[in-house]
Amino acid sequence: MRRNRHKRSYIIALALLLISLQACQQKSYHFNEGSIFGTVYHVTYLSKTDVEQAFLAELNRFDAELSMFNENSTLSRFNRHDTSAFSLEKHPWVEEVVSKSLLFNTLTDGAFDITVAPLVNAWGFGFAQSADVTPDYLDSLMTFVGSDKITLQGHTLSKSDPRVQLDASAIAKGYACDVVAACLEKHGITDYLVEIGGEMVLKGKNPKGSAWRIGINSPDDDSTSTHLDWDQRLVLTNRSLATSGNYRRYYIKDGKRYAHTIDPKTGNPVQHNLLSATVIAGNCLTADALATAFMVMGSEKALALAEKLPDVEAFFICAGLNDSLYTQSTSGASQWLP
Repeated sequence: MRRNRHKRSYIIALALLLISLQACQQKSYHFNEGSIFGTVYHVTYLSKTDVEQAFLAELNRFDAELSMFNENSTLSRFNRHDTSAFSLEKHPWVEEVVSKSLLFNTLTDGAFDITVAPLVNAWGFGFAQSADVTPDYLDSLMTFVGSDKITLQGHTLSKSDPRVQLDASAIAKGYACDVVAACLEKHGITDYLVEIGGEMVLKGKNPKGSAWRIGINSPDDDSTSTHLDWDQRLVLTNRSLATSGNYRRYYIKDGKRYAHTIDPKTGNPVQHNLLSATVIAGNCLTADALATAFMVMGSEKALALAEKLPDVEAFFICAGLNDSLYTQSTSGASQWLP
């Protein structure tokens, strides 16, 4: 009799242990944040375990491939390369960025150009110190700027002039969000928000069990972004989003404002009324590249192109008269409004 009681006690204890272990393995939302690429990341996801170390390892590998500020990165080594051919066979992320950049260059009639690095540096927004930009100096830089000066054939990337340099900052951050999303998917995670420096990938449901709710900043004349308010709220799932704007990165010199978006056709910072372009697309690489291209193109041309692109919607914030703001959007963008 006593033996049976011990047996029953053992079975009950084992059952309680199994219930406890099962409870420990239940999914819950994890919130990871930190610094990467000179900006911050926020990743929220539903999972049994915390996978921050896994996606951070991917981001560090990504940085070692595409960072302009890491002199040992693959991109930096290509920029220093003074011969015509450079193999990307072991660098698929770099190859993908270059390949897609060439496609976006054609799609946007040159508004997106990965070879703008010398211009970005000259105006003080890149990895080198700014110079006094005179018309003659600008003309000298323009001789080795242009996507027609690089060729990707097979796994070999070539440049026509050793001074050609690539700047992936207008596409790499969005692509990094896609890389993190892919890492989460490999771990069986299907409900998540990945955000790096404002670019996002959103899938599944948020912790409240509904689609993800996000906001687009209203531009203010404030480079520190301390006085930005929400201008538009969106409800998204299974989408990617990127925003490019000239209200955060700029400087004023001799009373003139210089924005960080450079027109690769003129070599100058853009000067028009488009303050912010937000793009919603199927992947964040596409959203990031188009947001930058739209800022170069201006609202009229950008809106016309966005309307033609499948699986792409856009919101634009523009400067009106007397410091007023107004918005424009593609015809299908309203589906993402609350």
